[in-house]
Amino acid sequence: MNSYGSIFDIDGKKIRLAELEKAIESESLWHDPEKAKVLLRERSFLATRIEKLHNLYNEIEDCDVLLELAMEESDENALAEVGRQVGALEKKLKEVSLQAMLNGDDDDRNAIVSINAGAGGTDAQDWVQMLFRMYSRWCENKGYNVELVDFQEGDEAGIKSVTFNVKGENAFGFLKVETGVHRLVRISPFNASGKRHTSFASVFVYPEIDDDIVIEIDENDLRIDTYRASGAGGQHVNKTSSAVRITHFPTNIVVQCQQEKSQFRNREKAMKVLRARLYQHEKQIQEKKLQEIHENKEEIAWGSQIRSYVLNPYQMVKDHRVNMDIGNVDAVLDGGIDPFIEKVLFADNTGQQNGKFNV
Repeated sequence: MNSYGSIFDIDGKKIRLAELEKAIESESLWHDPEKAKVLLRERSFLATRIEKLHNLYNEIEDCDVLLELAMEESDENALAEVGRQVGALEKKLKEVSLQAMLNGDDDDRNAIVSINAGAGGTDAQDWVQMLFRMYSRWCENKGYNVELVDFQEGDEAGIKSVTFNVKGENAFGFLKVETGVHRLVRISPFNASGKRHTSFASVFVYPEIDDDIVIEIDENDLRIDTYRASGAGGQHVNKTSSAVRITHFPTNIVVQCQQEKSQFRNREKAMKVLRARLYQHEKQIQEKKLQEIHENKEEIAWGSQIRSYVLNPYQMVKDHRVNMDIGNVDAVLDGGIDPFIEKVLFADNTGQQNGKFNV
């Protein structure tokens, strides 16, 4: 237990959990509902992690005992059972180790994902639709919920841009590594001459900000425009100015929402996205100095090509950050991006400052 406990800092988690229990028992805490909400959330997080680690340790000990008995009695059936248990334990240990990588301040939060067409015309807009499907399938496989915020149809086909919320445990922690430019190479279905075409789409991922984090926004810094929603949505959205676009002058950040019939609800959702983007914007400014210190750490930002999806003349998806490629392109585009996400998370675990929700 000591070796596994030290690796995953079980003792430290227990100490922190005891501190939280003591704080939660204090009557004065309940005069501050927001603080109570934060502490209860952290307690639940730690209690779940400790339970998972203890269960894993107990399974390892049981497997060790079974192996010892099987070897003493030369029981081939028992040895085969140990082999099966070891395979299952390897998967669980990998999952726990991966969770240990998600140690950033916001990794446990929901995510806001925005995909935008880049160079490539109609092909690029079709590429956005393919990426949206890929991430939707990935979310479905993870058991995450997807809530559409904004959807701009392409001129001829596909999607110009799409923004959606991903709700689930560690959604931002996993999806943050997808931020960057994604490149598609294929025979264009929109080119009559059948020539190979390269398209680009950019993906941005932000943490969804809860009410416990205050982002002050001066109304005088905003321009709020309303307009008629476009695309699918029925007659109502096309006849009323229910869609909302918000421009934040100091940062030139623009967000919009047109998915709800109510202008109030669209504004509410757009403001939530704006708060998330302003929060991420401020964090990026603070982290820029730290990134300059780590000269070997590749910056992930707008304009950086992180992954190429090649459908012709051969089939391969390559992540340029970790030099990893997968030949089964269909599986990747069907949501099978976990190998890339995991490889980048492990490679990118370079001792960043831990948040309070460490695993």
